[in-house]
Amino acid sequence: MPARRVGRTWVLCSGGSGRRGQSEPVVGCGIMGVDSPESAAAQKAATPVRRCVMAQDDCLFCKIVKGEVPAEIVREGERTLAFRDINPQAPTHVLVIPREHVRDAASAAAADAGLVDEIVREARAVAESEGVAETGYRLVFNTGSGAGQTVFHLHAHLLGGRGLNWPPG
Repeated sequence: MPARRVGRTWVLCSGGSGRRGQSEPVVGCGIMGVDSPESAAAQKAATPVRRCVMAQDDCLFCKIVKGEVPAEIVREGERTLAFRDINPQAPTHVLVIPREHVRDAASAAAADAGLVDEIVREARAVAESEGVAETGYRLVFNTGSGAGQTVFHLHAHLLGGRGLNWPPG
């Protein structure tokens, strides 16, 4: 993952295909460290924080959290928000997201495993309120473009309300 210097702060950026030499859109970022007398090796060894402390201006889900883009909100938690998918793939299709910008489930698990747990708990509460907890539902985290992630803000798809085939797609 490339890092770039912004003032005295290093920003860890990720996105695109990950192939060398190709320009990649910045779709996630986190604060990596600040300049100090430490060696370059110590800077490289610093544990990156894999989430932004603020919303990303170009992130659709951050805009939904801020109320700048309308969504049919199903449930609100202190750290989470659940809303209906605009292109549902099942009778019940709800997205559960963190309020803060986190790129994907892998980044969240590395930085704040409790956040992933909270999203799963919120999804269970949504499933109960939507009436699919007892009949069954699928909870999906797509991580990376190869897995079908198109919005690079952590989200879980909760799908239910009909029989779901396996394997999907």
